[in-house]
Amino acid sequence: MNIFMVVNGKFIKQISLILVMAFFAAWFLYIGNISQLPVFSTKDGPKAVYRGEKDIALTFNIGWGDEKAEPILDVLKKENVQSATFFLAGSWAERHPDLVNRIVKDGYEIGILGYTYVDYTDIEDTKIKKDISMAQESFHKLNVKNIKLLRAPTGHFDERTLNIAERYGYTVVHWSVDSKDWTNPGVKDIVENTLHSKKGDIILLHASDSAKQTAKALPQIIGSLRDHGFKLVTVSEMIANGNVQSTEIK
Repeated sequence: MNIFMVVNGKFIKQISLILVMAFFAAWFLYIGNISQLPVFSTKDGPKAVYRGEKDIALTFNIGWGDEKAEPILDVLKKENVQSATFFLAGSWAERHPDLVNRIVKDGYEIGILGYTYVDYTDIEDTKIKKDISMAQESFHKLNVKNIKLLRAPTGHFDERTLNIAERYGYTVVHWSVDSKDWTNPGVKDIVENTLHSKKGDIILLHASDSAKQTAKALPQIIGSLRDHGFKLVTVSEMIANGNVQSTEIK
């Protein structure tokens, strides 16, 4: 009987260890999935858009540099893309009024990417407000009107950001597909990162100088989306044309 109890005790310990390890593995996977949720909203307050109900929105962030934006605009024109959304940092816009003017004349939508590259989750409310206000003033001076969209400069935001943005009259826009073009992984990888896009997706791309391969990847991305029957729209058109999705943040 004693021998049986010793063997059984070892078996129970082994099973318990396996169960504990399985629990922690499942927990870490759960936390990992939660951390990758691409958009957030408050329970009863303002929401951030990360995808819509139909169509596809190409979005481009520009925070610095003067070499990559124009080639990307050239590609969009050559590919007859009439709808896209550019999120521009106010400091960049001030330095490149001609490019801002071209974006407007080409018929593309402009959203605010703050004024400087700062993480809104790391700074006080007053500093978030100041950054947005400075960006507002930049576009006001450039005579760019009716901007309704805002993207957090680093992509990180919290409930405070949503509330502040709403007070300024902006909808916070995130993304559901990250091309990872800013890492310059190669044209093939950038294209592949967008291949599984679904209707309603908002695709993140960059037109800052750090994104050295985006212009080369863009024709293939556009061609693939069109081959799958997707219509390219601005974020505002996507919001107007159907429901948008969000997840609660606290």
